[in-house]
Amino acid sequence: MSGVPLYARSRAVPLTLAVLAATAVLTLGAAAGTGSGGDPDRLPPLVTLAPLLAAAVTGASLHSATDELDRTAVRPWWPLRLAQLLGLTAVAAALLPVAVLGDAPAVLRNLLGCTGLVAASAVLLGARRSWLPACAYVGTVYPASDGVRGRAVTLWAWPAQAGDVTAAWVVAGCACVLGTALYVVRGARPEGPRG
Repeated sequence: MSGVPLYARSRAVPLTLAVLAATAVLTLGAAAGTGSGGDPDRLPPLVTLAPLLAAAVTGASLHSATDELDRTAVRPWWPLRLAQLLGLTAVAAALLPVAVLGDAPAVLRNLLGCTGLVAASAVLLGARRSWLPACAYVGTVYPASDGVRGRAVTLWAWPAQAGDVTAAWVVAGCACVLGTALYVVRGARPEGPRG
């Protein structure tokens, strides 16, 4: 038996895929419930929260119950870590923009940026707590940026920007690349029995 299915099961990848699909369905229902008809001005909470939830779900799957085995394995783990993170992000990237038609570029940007934040947090705090910094950041930035204008706001409030704001894409892209690289090289921080 190949190690890939065992790795996927040990990281709860099948369950994570199911939760990502459920996230997309719930987001689609919420978008329909707003009566927005795809109007980008009425969708900002979904454009921000759906990618954040998908990234948090992905971050939880980065947990390893076998930290010692992972560290002493003969084969390097980085290819499996990279495949897991990119694969789950790709699934979310395929599902969420369909659920939020109003501003698909912003959904993708927020998904990439939040995934990078969650991946970096998994290295620093552990996978079980990886969602906390991203939630705190997005939860603070979204209301704080309301009505704020200027060039700097596009950098620090990238999750709340429209999908065509280049500076917001650059910041989210950097977060994604740096967080992914850190996770792939280091793996999630080992956690005790209680996390």
